[in-house]
Amino acid sequence: RAIAGALVALSIIALVLSLVRVEDVTLPPTLKHGLVLDAGSSHTSLFVYQWDADKENDTGVVSQALACHAQGQGISSYASDPPKAGESLRECLERGLEAVAAAEQREVPAYLGATAGMRLLREQNSSAAAQILAEVTKTMQEYPVAFRGARILTGEEEGAYGWITTNYLLDSFTKYSPRAHGWLRPEAANVLGALDLGGASTQISFVPEGTEMNWDEASTFTLYGFNYTIYTHSYLCYGQDEMLRRLAKELVAVRGDLGVDHPCYPRGYTETISLSAFRTSPCTNRSDPRLALHDTKVTLEGRGNASACLAAIKKLFNFSACGQSQDCSFDGVYQPPVRGHFIAFSAFYYNFKFLNLTKGQSLGTARETIQHFCTRSWQDLSSSYPAENPGRLPKYCANANYILTLLLDAYKFNESSWKDISFQMKAGSADVGWTLGYMLNLTNMIPAEAPLWAKGHLPSLWAAAVAFIILTLASGLAALLLSFW
Repeated sequence: RAIAGALVALSIIALVLSLVRVEDVTLPPTLKHGLVLDAGSSHTSLFVYQWDADKENDTGVVSQALACHAQGQGISSYASDPPKAGESLRECLERGLEAVAAAEQREVPAYLGATAGMRLLREQNSSAAAQILAEVTKTMQEYPVAFRGARILTGEEEGAYGWITTNYLLDSFTKYSPRAHGWLRPEAANVLGALDLGGASTQISFVPEGTEMNWDEASTFTLYGFNYTIYTHSYLCYGQDEMLRRLAKELVAVRGDLGVDHPCYPRGYTETISLSAFRTSPCTNRSDPRLALHDTKVTLEGRGNASACLAAIKKLFNFSACGQSQDCSFDGVYQPPVRGHFIAFSAFYYNFKFLNLTKGQSLGTARETIQHFCTRSWQDLSSSYPAENPGRLPKYCANANYILTLLLDAYKFNESSWKDISFQMKAGSADVGWTLGYMLNLTNMIPAEAPLWAKGHLPSLWAAAVAFIILTLASGLAALLLSFW
């Protein structure tokens, strides 16, 4: 009887288990990684990004896992010794691989994008630019990654990818909803504009008012299931380093002697340069009858004159080429009127951070702060900022006045729209720049992995089934003991 009772109990248990409903559940998605090298005009940086293999609407939800800034200058500076360009990447490549599991490394897509420094070098010496790209390619192929190529980005690509990064980091495209347990597109998404200032170029990107646009300046993207069309333009030779070089050339050409007044440099500061320095960049390597052909050395003598500095910088722009057109910035370049909120990063941020102008001050405050800084002597500045790079410190006056001219006179921000510009370099733990946007857009080209599925019992039914099994086993055991008793 006891055996029969036990068999009946086991039969009931089997029946209950067969009736318990099961459903498919997803296991946590695996992480994918991507590696992007930003080969800028003044330095190279590496960024490692990661995202879930199960992507959101064909675009990965990407986050920054690592940032590494390579020692030395940008790869374009190695034109006379291209192998050094490849060698300059090694330290950061090794650090980047440490952020990825060894088993995954060979599947990690790796890209190198070169920007304005290499665009200039290609104009001046295309074979040297090609050799540098060949050397960095050779170096990257030595590492266990899925290298996808090294190439020179167009200025418009650089601007557009910076725009993608800005809006991604500030939740314009998608935002996590705890209530929905997933990522949603924000209602009435506030799409931001992007302002980027590098060493050799500057970019502006935003969604203009209305639908009419000069399509030569437009870029279109599909991100998280939505289409975006933006205006973007890049100005080569208008980065801060090239601006300073062009400014020095104009000052030297006007004076034409060995001593040259520099209104933007602080009083008491001098800098000696050779006229041959103007031939190292296409931005200044144009024949100018005002300059001697030989390699004469000239001395730039700081005068600390804020108004004269601003006037000299404005002469670097050809505003008259726009005539009376309202849809024009300078040099005859089409630009629709700016609208909405903008994030200004890279050199925009670093210069204004030094002057404590990144906290939303008014335009009047910014002007007063810059004017006051420009009047300080070199002795005052060098003693007040002993930790600051002595090669960079005397240039903040020119850089700040250049930023004011670019934003107000060229891009046509005004007293009212100035408050719509935020100067920042990070959003959360990620850097603002073009590389994240580049990686984010390229994840559309990486096939999404299907989620890993497994059979799992519904928690409530499984709990009931377990309780019933325990009760049945206890009853059977009790019956068996009583029968022996």
